[in-house]
Amino acid sequence: MKALLRFQLLFFVLFSGTQLLQAQIPQVPLEMEFADLTLKIHPQAQREIQLDVDALYRNAAYFKVKAERINLYLPLVERELRNQNIPDEIKYLVIQESGLVPDAVSTSNAVGFWQFKQGTAEEVGLRVDGQVDERKSIVASSRGAAIYLKKHHATLNNWMTALVSYQMGLGGAKAYFGSQYAGQKVVTIDRNTHWYFKKYLAHKIAYQPSMAVLTSNSARLTEVQIQGPNTFAALAKQFGVSEAHLIEFNKWAVNGKVPAGSYTLFFVKGTGLLEGPVANQSPATTAQAAPAKTSAAPKAASAYPKITGNTMKATQRKQILVNNLEGVQAAATTSASVFSEEIGIREKRFIKLNDLPETEQIEAGAYYYTQRKRPNGEVATHVVEAGETLWSISQKYGIRLASLKSKNRIRKDSELRPGMVLNLKESLKRGAEIPTYSEPKPVVASPTAPAAQPKVEQAQQAPPQKVQQPQTPSYSFHTVSAGETLFSISKRYGMSVEDLKQLNSIGAQNLITIGQKLRILTP
Repeated sequence: MKALLRFQLLFFVLFSGTQLLQAQIPQVPLEMEFADLTLKIHPQAQREIQLDVDALYRNAAYFKVKAERINLYLPLVERELRNQNIPDEIKYLVIQESGLVPDAVSTSNAVGFWQFKQGTAEEVGLRVDGQVDERKSIVASSRGAAIYLKKHHATLNNWMTALVSYQMGLGGAKAYFGSQYAGQKVVTIDRNTHWYFKKYLAHKIAYQPSMAVLTSNSARLTEVQIQGPNTFAALAKQFGVSEAHLIEFNKWAVNGKVPAGSYTLFFVKGTGLLEGPVANQSPATTAQAAPAKTSAAPKAASAYPKITGNTMKATQRKQILVNNLEGVQAAATTSASVFSEEIGIREKRFIKLNDLPETEQIEAGAYYYTQRKRPNGEVATHVVEAGETLWSISQKYGIRLASLKSKNRIRKDSELRPGMVLNLKESLKRGAEIPTYSEPKPVVASPTAPAAQPKVEQAQQAPPQKVQQPQTPSYSFHTVSAGETLFSISKRYGMSVEDLKQLNSIGAQNLITIGQKLRILTP
């Protein structure tokens, strides 16, 4: 009897865990809207699309990386699509095409965010030459994609076939579909529906929930107009970011220089994204807040993986070094089997070199090793970030997964916690616990009042007759947490979304950030 009860309890725990995991992954519906179409999804196609959705969620670390890119780039994509009257939902196509990697290169030599070949790029007005490649500019390439799709829709008169024509060309789409879908507003998705559109639906379903409202660590992609010729070194000083940062977000400048003419420069504002969380603080603040051993680790993390060599051909073998080991960048999301064949390595060897689980998906823009990783990292420690796995950390530094686990006496991803300081060189001493890093926060003391009583609090203690006037609204504040949306916050406080936006001067893109303080109208 006890054995039966234990079995039932174990079954309940496993079943509940499975149900919880499934609840976190969006499920493919039998009917959904796309652009101006109603899609009726056959159960067989539903299962097929769901497998792709599940695959996109399989690696939490890569999903997090893509979500961060989405946060930065998609507001600009939406704007360019809107300017050409293209349905907003087309934006998910850029994730499918490149994973939002600016210099992604396909096996057919399509380049950039929207994967244009040179001839097609020039047809839609993009500049591609030895100095500038606008396929690697999120704004220019999105504008080009919108023009391309608008032209195809004018001929095909159906957004599903227009979207597929992005992959097969207008002539190919006309030959494949004929006129059977022209003007139709209800489309059945079944086993015969083109694979490219079903793959698109998987990306839309997977990433749409996180797009209801974009939240981040206040990172925003800033656009400024500049005049060339100029250098990134000079521009870095002008805008207060690193030269490497500008190069990373402006791959459109082919030679790392801005030629003569007028251009849009991109950089991330409001984050230490590439410099590390400690880099923007004064030395005095850092020294007082945390020991040097752990405070140095975040700086080191931002520099890895180190990519050297011919980065223009990073997707080809024997062109780049990843942490001084031979490596290659994936141009598209695919399977280990397909990718290893493309780069000319036996699948089993490729999987072993990269410590890959056999079912692991190859992600567009990620770097993989074609030479055996080392038993030690080049830096001493790494501070764990949310969403990272033991495997992703081992790949980041080119250290063997087994060595990383052994040095820290940690075996499972479930044991990782954000802030843990993992050893990459020396083994953790016997009996010692893995230390935890806390990011230092600068303390600003008031010269005229104790630190515990800032002037804001004094303002709240104003005379009652001034605060409680009937004509004056009463406010409180809400601090945005991860995962919250304008909708969820408005419901929590009994407000409408529009009132909340108006009260906090939030624009049409509905952008809020983690840690942002929103004014709330209290009754």
